[in-house]
Amino acid sequence: MSENTATRKSGWAGWRTFAAVVLIVGGAIDVFHGLQAIIGPNTAYFVGKVGIFAVDVAGWGWWHLIIGVLLVLVGIMLLTGAKWARITAIVLVAINAVGQITLMDVQPWLSLAVLGLDVVVIFALTVHGREMDTN
Repeated sequence: MSENTATRKSGWAGWRTFAAVVLIVGGAIDVFHGLQAIIGPNTAYFVGKVGIFAVDVAGWGWWHLIIGVLLVLVGIMLLTGAKWARITAIVLVAINAVGQITLMDVQPWLSLAVLGLDVVVIFALTVHGREMDTN
């Protein structure tokens, strides 16, 4: 193929793999915290100030368990290059970012770290996402 007809990809195309791995790891962390909240809801580790998002610990645990499982599954599918996985990942990461904001009182450093990774994943998947699609 000549250079004119070949599809050129920038270095950002490799970020799909990065985004997928971050989704899988972040989803696993959410699953872990969700299970921890469901199994042991009386632990002081999850008790924080009541804010705008007043929800009991078990409800918070189920929220993070479901989002975590979805993030892991979409991260795995993102490795295949499916366009629907990229779009779904953007939506789920945005939802996860909102969920991390609700944890600021309880786990500020972990929440900020995951929130920062969420922003990087959204950036990588939205700005250069078309280069990553295979189907």
